[in-house]
Parts: sequence; C-alpha cells; structure tokens
Amino acid sequence: MFTKNFALNLNRVGSICPFRRDRIDFPGMKVSGGLYLITDRKLIPRGRFEETVEAAVRGGASILQLREKGTPRDEVVMLGKKLLGITGRHGIPLIINDSPELAAEIGADGVHLGEGDAGISHARSVLGEDAIIGVSCYGKMERGLDALAGGADYVAVGTPYNTPTKPGRTPTPFEVLREASARIKGIPVFAIGGITAENAADVLDTGVSGIAVITSVFGAADPEKAARELSLIAAKYVKPDGRN
Repeated sequence: MFTKNFALNLNRVGSICPFRRDRIDFPGMKVSGGLYLITDRKLIPRGRFEETVEAAVRGGASILQLREKGTPRDEVVMLGKKLLGITGRHGIPLIINDSPELAAEIGADGVHLGEGDAGISHARSVLGEDAIIGVSCYGKMERGLDALAGGADYVAVGTPYNTPTKPGRTPTPFEVLREASARIKGIPVFAIGGITAENAADVLDTGVSGIAVITSVFGAADPEKAARELSLIAAKYVKPDGRN
C-alpha cells in the first residue's frame, strides 16, 4: 500500500528533486539504495520533530523509518501522519517499525520487521502486495535468505560496529556483509549499526546497497549536513542497478 503522495512522486521525482546525486534508484525494485534514515525519540526533540526530520531528509535520504519504541500508539499515529507530508514532498517512502497494523493505520508505505514481530506473509496480508516490507537479519545469513524467499523488499544486516541503539550486541563481521551482498539478490541489502561518515566507505566497500543510520544523523548538531555527507559517500559506491 504505497501512499498516494509517494506513488505520485515516483513519477515526478525529477521535478521535486532535479539534482538528487544522493538518491540511487534500483530499476524494478520498490526501494532505493543509498541512505536509509531511522528516527529515535531520544535524539530528536519533540518540539522540533518535523523540522529536524525534514532537514535530515533534505540532506539526501532514500527511505525514512519512524521508529518509536515505547511511545503510545496514538502519538505514533500522529507523528506518522505528519511524516507522510515530509516523505511525500521529497518523493521517498515512509516505513513504520514493527507493526503492519500501525503502518496501515498511518497510511505508510511499508513496515520493517524484526525478530519477534509479525511474519512477512501476515504483513503482506495487512498492507497489500504493493507495500514495502523490510526485515532485520542481524548477522544471520539464513534469516536474510529466508526473508528473500518470503518476499521481503529489502533486508538490513548488522551491526558492523558498536552502536548505542543496540548496546551489548557483538559487531557483525564484514565477511557477513560481503556474503549477504553476494547471496541476497534482487533486493537491496542495507548495513546498519554504528555507521558514521568516517567508516561508511569501509562498510559500502563490502558491496551493500546502502547504509541505515540513526545516531550519526539525528545525534549530529546539523542533521541535514550529516545526512548529505553520508548520502554522497553512498552515491560514490552504489551503482544505479544496485550493485557495488
């Protein structure tokens, strides 16, 4: 279930963003590579939520995920509907973390599923065939291959570095990122976890389709500048067909 704004913008991204060097579109895929932004309530002041998120998106995001752990449902719905205006203006999809039902209520473009969340088939039944469904694979190759076989539209692998978002998690070896890039074909593979402007090139050199970040953008003094730096690094590595 693509939102009406996103579906329309897919046909006129050039008129909205005539020079998007940061955006890497993959022919035949629902999801673009490059920079995947994920929100964090601890890093984004509620009073400047929309302003901060839009600044980061303006810096060059290909996807935006609303991640609100522990936030009341009504508040998440309100935030999600506000973000639809931002993603619509910039021609990118809005993904909701964990819950297909919440994504449907917001009218988002898709959902991101982790361990313990609903399965892909359930999410597809709730959101429809056109929805974007992403899956966290952590460092588990079989989970990534199962997600591909089950109809996921992208996977996220990691964490390659220590990250405050997932404290105590053992970093995923770069060999796993390389294997995921080589074996998970036809959908984007995003690396996530502890990625910064200083190490993004090393991560992208494994062949992944893009990088997903939280702290390095929303924890920065200037989220737009931070996002732009990361998106332009990604653009140097990822080709239009999604290969590296």
